[in-house]
Amino acid sequence: MNPAPRGNAPDGGRYGESVFRPERAGEGERIDYGALAYDDITWARLRALGVGPGWRCLEVGAGTGTIARRLLDQAGAASVLAVDRDVRFLGERPAPRLDVLEADITAPDFVQGQFRLVHARFVLMHLPERERLITALSELVAPGGVLMISDAVDLTSDRTPATPYTAAMRAMWKGLRDTIGTDATSALSYPQLLRGAGLASVAAEVHVPPLLPGSPISRFWADTWERSRPAMLATGLVDDAAVDEAVRYLDSDECAALSAGMLTAWGWRP
Repeated sequence: MNPAPRGNAPDGGRYGESVFRPERAGEGERIDYGALAYDDITWARLRALGVGPGWRCLEVGAGTGTIARRLLDQAGAASVLAVDRDVRFLGERPAPRLDVLEADITAPDFVQGQFRLVHARFVLMHLPERERLITALSELVAPGGVLMISDAVDLTSDRTPATPYTAAMRAMWKGLRDTIGTDATSALSYPQLLRGAGLASVAAEVHVPPLLPGSPISRFWADTWERSRPAMLATGLVDDAAVDEAVRYLDSDECAALSAGMLTAWGWRP
């Protein structure tokens, strides 16, 4: 979950530098809250796609490595190459057959070889080069293999009821877009982009985890708002009091809202 995007801001902001710095205390825990919210859904789809013994897998933007380790321990993959621009969290939890590569996936030929599975989650949405990267990732898929990508989908709109949560989410998405180029609508184009990259049997699905007090996804968003607070405030859509109110709202019984969804799309290399 630590890609190397450059945003739309004049200083060319980057994930992991402008926001979500990996050296900041608690960043690994924030990533793990997201994993707790989404890993089981990701895992169910990977198993439905047939991931199993003997597969050589590439995990792009591996974060703390929760999916990479499940591929090894539960699916019996032959090997997993976990790539991230900052691998400190992966290094804390080594595992047999888990190879770790510190690399910028936006660089040409950032990795060599072909893989039965190429998987990226919550990575491309932060990268302005996402369309080019989908093509590049598809070329790493071996014949008979699959590319699976997941990203967030913003479910707030002009018709969404006004709550402290929706105010904070709108400010967060705008702040991240202005700072590092994050686009929470880009995933809607992934099925067509996968087809355009030459993949077949393309399909997609969306999962929305429930916002419940103390749940992993609620804790993830509260922590994410805290770490992106300067970018949120810079939008003018919220002030400190509004962000604090949104955090309290998430942890209250009054919370009645939709989290951002996770859209997952996949396609096979003929």
